[in-house]
Amino acid sequence: MDVRLAAKYPFLKDASAYLKDSGIALEKLVTSVAYERARYLGKERVMEAVDNGLIEDHPMATEVDASLELLSYPVARMIVSAVADPMLVKRYAIAEAKKSNERLRTEGVPFLKTVAQELGLSVSQEDGNIAVNFADFLRFSSAMRSRDWKLVNQNIIDGKVIVTKNRLIRLIEQMLTDKISSELPLPVNDAIIRAFASDIEDIKKIYEKKRAEQKSKDMGRVSIVRFPPCMKKILTMIQAGENVSHSGRFALVSFLHTLGMNSDDILETFSTAPDYDESKTRYQIQHITGEISGTEYTPPECSTMKSYGICYDPDALCEQEWMTHPLKYYKAKGKRFRSGK
Repeated sequence: MDVRLAAKYPFLKDASAYLKDSGIALEKLVTSVAYERARYLGKERVMEAVDNGLIEDHPMATEVDASLELLSYPVARMIVSAVADPMLVKRYAIAEAKKSNERLRTEGVPFLKTVAQELGLSVSQEDGNIAVNFADFLRFSSAMRSRDWKLVNQNIIDGKVIVTKNRLIRLIEQMLTDKISSELPLPVNDAIIRAFASDIEDIKKIYEKKRAEQKSKDMGRVSIVRFPPCMKKILTMIQAGENVSHSGRFALVSFLHTLGMNSDDILETFSTAPDYDESKTRYQIQHITGEISGTEYTPPECSTMKSYGICYDPDALCEQEWMTHPLKYYKAKGKRFRSGK
């Protein structure tokens, strides 16, 4: 495999084989002055995932540049593994997958088929169409929460789902997110921890600051402290970059809107979601808030939240007989704070 192609798609088996054939020992990659640049790029890779949720493009004008970029991938994985924070693992995996999505858009369908099949998705081309195995489509699209990914909305021919090139790439992105998330954290020895000690501390501090900023983000007059456990959980999942069901998103949007948040602030809340699409998300929010539908939806009752499987971590207040709605919880918590209970 060409080193530049390996650097662009370091998760492929051929890229791993290229690294193995290079004969670079782990000890040298971790400690040798010759690979200081690769270690720096590895740290940057993780920092970019934390800061922007996307791995940046780095110059690969020469084979040396490409080799260092390729080596930065295992370095980044070691650093993420040493930090060993599940939310960081997820954020890093999503960032790597998004970068691959961006790069795959420039590739032809034959290469996309090769990548998809290596990741476990059966793909074929029939009569000029890209076809995906029915069972594989169901398995890998389950994380896609928008309605247009629902099976009922697909074109199915002879047990295969017809997809566009962009949809195939989106499926690959999800498969890659799952692959990286499942592989990390890797076991790391004391030598790795010592070698990256300062980098690990830097990333921990920055990531904790980022998480704190998310938690304390100004939400106007809305008090997160008063949120019922279900809404706190859904909000936390979204801010952590986890996929949330359509019913969960609906519940949170309608809840925030009813509490007085405007559509732009609600939109910002969803910006870290793995399948975030600003135009689609804005449309969905404006539909729920009545800006384009003419109907302002209210959040579902507790019984409905339970039936949808999104009643998370109920506490003692939730268990009260009269507690039938998330808005009642929010109101009751406000009274308790004012009374000092």
